[in-house]
Amino acid sequence: MRQIAALPYRIEGSTIDAAVRVLLVTSRESRRWVIPKGNLVPDLADHAAAALEAEEEAGVRGLVCPTAIGSYRYRKRRRNGASLMIDVDVYPLAVSSELPAWKEQGQRDRRWFTLSEAADAVEEHDLRELMRSFSPAAFRAATQRTAFLTAVAQKSRMSQMFAWFQRLLPKTGNFFDMFEAHIVTVTAAADALARLLQDGNRDHIREVIERENDADEITREVLRTVRETFLTPFDRSTITSLIGSMDDAIDEMQATVQAVDLYELMQFEPEMRDMGAIIVDAARLTAEAMPLLRDVACNGKRLHELTERLVRIESHADEIHRAGVKRAYKEQGATDTLGFIVAREVYKHLERIVDAFEDVANEIDGIVIDHA
Repeated sequence: MRQIAALPYRIEGSTIDAAVRVLLVTSRESRRWVIPKGNLVPDLADHAAAALEAEEEAGVRGLVCPTAIGSYRYRKRRRNGASLMIDVDVYPLAVSSELPAWKEQGQRDRRWFTLSEAADAVEEHDLRELMRSFSPAAFRAATQRTAFLTAVAQKSRMSQMFAWFQRLLPKTGNFFDMFEAHIVTVTAAADALARLLQDGNRDHIREVIERENDADEITREVLRTVRETFLTPFDRSTITSLIGSMDDAIDEMQATVQAVDLYELMQFEPEMRDMGAIIVDAARLTAEAMPLLRDVACNGKRLHELTERLVRIESHADEIHRAGVKRAYKEQGATDTLGFIVAREVYKHLERIVDAFEDVANEIDGIVIDHA
């Protein structure tokens, strides 16, 4: 999902190193400092839409550059519970006039900041970097960064959309940080899948797919680091098997929502919702286990308790899976063969998700046996 934003600015002086100030406004609900932004407008150029947002939200007019200076990414939580990734293209707007009254005057405050003050005031890390790179010298320095995910973004023509994601990854090749970053994405995907099975809202499908893409990036980084690291905390095959089984879980989540989308399912049986709840619990247990791997000797007992629970809930999921398929056969087998086939496929993917979590439990148990 894309939005556009304006970065209203003014230059105080005529020298080449004159100070630059930017105008921020407060958000309507949380009252935090942001730049004017909004959704794309049909039949209106993106930069013109950004200028319109600046006039409505900040009460300023001026010349807007039709080329974005960059973009930033943030998650927006909707009222239905979905948390979707939004990419925002930012267009600089040289302010020529400030209106005494404007559309959202009673809903927002506005204030001029220096670049450094504005960068400190906003919450989005990528937006901070973008503001700090607004000066020519800083911009040249910023363009020299060649980190792994930045290279991926450039090759895929996705600009800086992965910049937020880089912050999840370790700076020193620490596998534990990557394991924990991965389970964060898995847990978020599990929550989105469960919400989908509850209300059928299609936003949750998009979120699961986004989370799966994030997890893939972490998995690739783990595999690259395994090849480049001489000393690893566990055996190399153990590391790749652990991250692989975690990735299998979120891959099956993506397969599930894609099946739901393909067959346009809008309602879900109680057994499907129950399996969704089991998946959320399995992700939560795995998320608790990941930090404990940093000290297996001290945490071996608790790790074993968690893996035992994962195995037990996998057995329970098998029972629910059988009950759900049996219900679908009885209700649809004779009268709606296609409906039964679709339901059986969804159940198959849900079962595979839980099976993948059991594989994670087995990998953790192996680590405990070897190192505790």
